[in-house]
Formats: sequence, C-alpha cells, structure tokens
Amino acid sequence: MTDSIMSKAATMEIPINSNGDTGTLPEDDSLEQAAKLQWSLNEKVGSSRGTRDLQQVMVSGPNLNETNIVSGGYGGTAEGIIPTSSIKDLRMKARRGSIPSSSSATCHIANQSHHYQGSGMHHSSSSSSMTAEEATRGVAVEKLELMKKWGLNTYKCTKQMISERFGRGSRTVDLELEAQIEVLRDTKRKYENVLRLARALTNHFYSMVQTQHALGDTFADLSQKSPELRDEFGYNAETQKLLCKNGETLLGAINFFVSSINTLVNKTMEDTLMTIKMYENARLEFDAYRSDLEELSMGPRDAVAMARIDTAQQQYQVHKDKYERLRSDVTIKLKFLEENKVKVMHKQLLLFHNAISAYFAGNQQQLEQTLKQFNIKLRPPGADKPSWLEEQ
Repeated sequence: MTDSIMSKAATMEIPINSNGDTGTLPEDDSLEQAAKLQWSLNEKVGSSRGTRDLQQVMVSGPNLNETNIVSGGYGGTAEGIIPTSSIKDLRMKARRGSIPSSSSATCHIANQSHHYQGSGMHHSSSSSSMTAEEATRGVAVEKLELMKKWGLNTYKCTKQMISERFGRGSRTVDLELEAQIEVLRDTKRKYENVLRLARALTNHFYSMVQTQHALGDTFADLSQKSPELRDEFGYNAETQKLLCKNGETLLGAINFFVSSINTLVNKTMEDTLMTIKMYENARLEFDAYRSDLEELSMGPRDAVAMARIDTAQQQYQVHKDKYERLRSDVTIKLKFLEENKVKVMHKQLLLFHNAISAYFAGNQQQLEQTLKQFNIKLRPPGADKPSWLEEQ
C-alpha cells in the first residue's frame, strides 16, 4: 500500500488553470508533500527505508517539461514566465551537489520579483523627478508673467511721460493739491537752510566756548605765577569761566533746536514727500492706462478689440482707485504736517529767542530758567557718552 501511494505521488501532474497559470501545487509543494510522507514512513519502517523512498520520489518526480510557472499572477508579462527547463536544470545541479537542492527555484523567482520591484522604484523616482520639474517650470512661468506685466507697465508709463513732456499727451491735474505740494517743497528747502545755518552756528560757538575755557585756564595759571598781576589775571579768569559755563548752557539749547528742526525736515516732511512721490507715480500710471483705453475706444469694435477694451477698462479702474486713494492720503498728510510744523516751530523759535537773549544779556539765571522751561538737561563736562546705567 505504501508503494502504491509513492507511485501516485511520483506520477501526479501539476494541474493548469483556465488562465494558463500553474495550479496550487508547484514543484516545491510536491517535494514538501513527499517530505511529509517521508516523515510518516520514518515513524513506521525506520529512517533508512524512508530515505531510500524519498530519493526515489525526487528522481522519478512529476515531469515539468510541458508546464510553466508564472511569476506575478494573472495578467503578468512574458518576462515573468519562468520555463520549467531551468528549474529542471536546477534540480539536476542539486542532485550533483553543485548547489543546494532546497529553495533553488524559489531563489530564482525571488530574483525575478526583485527585478520588478526595482523597476517599480525606478518608475516612482522618475515620477517624483517629473513632479519637481513641473513645479520648477510653474515658478519660472509665474516669474515670466510678472516680468511681462512689469515691462508692459513700464512701457506705458514711459510713453505717457514722453507724451506729456512734448505736449502731445494730457495729464490729470488737481490744482489745489499741486499748489499745496509746491508750498511744502519750498518750505522744506527753506527749513533745510535754517538747519544748515543753525549747525554752523553750533560749530562756531562750540569753538568759541573751547577757546574761552582754554583762555580762562591760562589766566588762572598766570595769576598764580605773577604776584604783581594776580588780581587782574584772576578777574579775567573768573569772567572767562563764567562765559564758558553760560556758553555750554546755550549750546545745550541750540543743540535741542537743531535736533528738533532736523526731525521735522528729514523725517516728518520727508515721509510726506515719499507719499507724494507715490501719488505722482500713481497719477502717471492712471493717465497712461486712461490714454490706452481712449485709443482702443476710438478703434474698431470687432470681437478681439472688444476683449482688449474690456481688459483695458479693468486696468483703468484699478489704477484709478489707486490714484484716488493716494490723493486722499496726500491731502490728509499735508493737513497734519502743517499742524505739526506750526506746533513744533512755535516751541523751538521761542526757545531759541529766550536762550540767545539771556546769554548775550549776561542773565545766567534767565538762561537756566529757559532750559528748565523746555525740559532740557545738560550733560556734565566730559560726559560725551552716556553711562551704561543711562543706556539701560
């Protein structure tokens, strides 16, 4: 009965399904079944008899010359079909001892599967590189569109500017606002002149105070070394030291005046002029697109021309809104600037007058009172830089 079972196992065939793939019993499965049968025979008749029967099963196993093993399942490509002749060669090499008999066909199939997995990874990396290239191309196209818009806008504005200068183009003019802007520019030029002269006065007066200080020290030294002229040198030394002290007080007032004028001219007025410059650029763009829309409106009215007119109308409206918004900003800033200028100059001119008058009148008490009135604090002599406590 055992021989009959072994004979059936040796003569069985691998069933082929309707898709041309192998059945669920490849060569390795038949070997596994034979191994299980070997184990059962070892339990009954001993290891020697079982080993001899297993060798007979391996030698006279199922004939696989007319079958194929498909790697990849249904729908696999022709490259995934492994001829059974190669498996038979592997079996022959296993019997000869050139390679291990176990899992030889499985290793070959794993290598084929690894080949397809590598191919899949290659396709994945290719798709990711294509995605990166598409993103880079999108950024380049966006930058190109921005450059195109910038170039078109620059061309229109340059054309409008040349037309205005040669008297061929019309420009939008707000007479009242233009007059206020011109007054501001003239005021700024005059205030810059005041600032330049006040700085010059500060430099010259500082030199005079330093000279008085040196002269006072010299008189004091001569008073000690000239007994016959001690009183005369002493009087002059005290006078120069007093003038030097009052001069330092006046320098504090003038420096505060210069600092306030500098802030008004180079910060407050300059900020308003920057807004005016933006307003003038917006006015130029508005007139450029307005002229472009007028030219298109006087041309033909076909489908292409109407599309261009619609686009020009949209651009015209955008630049018109920008122009009107900046014009409103300029009007508001000019109003606040005028109020701020009057307030600041009223205080600074009063300070300058009181300090100069008190100094040249020799009224030290009034000079010090003027600095207290405007909250001006003088640094002690030699304190050019603030201490680390003052910086905290």
